[in-house]
Amino acid sequence: MSETSAGAGDVAATAAVAAAGWRRAGFAGAAIGVLAAGAAAGVAVERLTVGRGMRKKARLALDASGPYGSLRGQPGRAVADDGTELYYEVDEVEPDFAPGPGAKGSGTGPRRRRLFGRKAPGPVTVVFSHGYCLSQDSWHFQRAALRGLVRTVHWDQRSHGRSGRGRDQAQGVPLGIDQLGRDLKAVIDAAAPEGPLVLVGHSMGGMTMMALADRHPELIRDRVAAVAFVGTSSGKLGEVNFGLPVAGVNAVRRVLPGVLRALGSQTELVERGRRATADLFAGLIKRYSFGSRDVDPAVSRFAERLIESTPIDVVAEFYPAFTEHDKSGALPAFRDVPVLILAGDKDLVTPGTHSEAIADQLPDAELVIVPDAGHLVMLEHPQTVTDRLADLLVRIGAVPAEAP
Repeated sequence: MSETSAGAGDVAATAAVAAAGWRRAGFAGAAIGVLAAGAAAGVAVERLTVGRGMRKKARLALDASGPYGSLRGQPGRAVADDGTELYYEVDEVEPDFAPGPGAKGSGTGPRRRRLFGRKAPGPVTVVFSHGYCLSQDSWHFQRAALRGLVRTVHWDQRSHGRSGRGRDQAQGVPLGIDQLGRDLKAVIDAAAPEGPLVLVGHSMGGMTMMALADRHPELIRDRVAAVAFVGTSSGKLGEVNFGLPVAGVNAVRRVLPGVLRALGSQTELVERGRRATADLFAGLIKRYSFGSRDVDPAVSRFAERLIESTPIDVVAEFYPAFTEHDKSGALPAFRDVPVLILAGDKDLVTPGTHSEAIADQLPDAELVIVPDAGHLVMLEHPQTVTDRLADLLVRIGAVPAEAP
């Protein structure tokens, strides 16, 4: 059989198996089918022209050569109020990052000098909070740019990355965004108990910051020097259509929570299925992560690895928290600090209108809508996001402008 015929058979077989599985889950077949159809169509051409072995070799090569997610800092652990261990890393300010041969911390050369100047940064800690099904490594590019120039804390949300499995959730306690706000407070208490803070959050990470402000407005008032919300929302996520037609999105909303609960109870079986249909999931991930056509394949593969590493039971237990999330009432806590709000114009997960709604509550904030950008804008357009963050840090004196 030719590779072309085999590829077409793979697509048909995968679709048949997936359809049969979803039919066993009830009406979920109709809902998930709408989502999967676009991704399946997107990978069909690849399957018709690229052999299975070649695709596997390409993934291995990208995993081996891509440096993304390789940055590491001084490790630490905070303990949440339910006993969950939260993993974080700290990148400290380097004592000498002036340019010149052998100068410590001069890794990015003229680019770093143009962005951040040559004087010592101010005593500020920048705390990065990542999104759903990601980890602290999703900030790879921004971390690389700031490394050694300002003190940063990168942490993994509970049940993500290197943090422990949520203890309450392992006992069946539903997860809420409020819990994530309390987790962030525990990380701040452990990693940055004193001094001014800059809070940066993507998607769920931005919601986590809002939950922190809701519970601890005095912390925002007394210690937070600036805030950056990246591709996030203050509420009404249940109204997002994910780029689907009305019938499809209504079906997804109706059945997806139940389907995820069912799948979360069969973790081993589902994880085997995810591995067997890696191409299909890669198509879904690309569609809902990026907005442009020319994403670096290594970056796209990096996003796949981050998302695929989140166990299905964790995916299931976090999902209901988003439809219940409403922290628009907490946003006024940020009115007295410089705020950056940034989103991709093709974000299907937290559309730009949600960033605009945040900006309506924070009229002095800088609102940036990035063209040809999807949900993972900090990976897709890292230079834009890094430059905007740098401008924010310069504005508050955390890192000075270029020296004369």
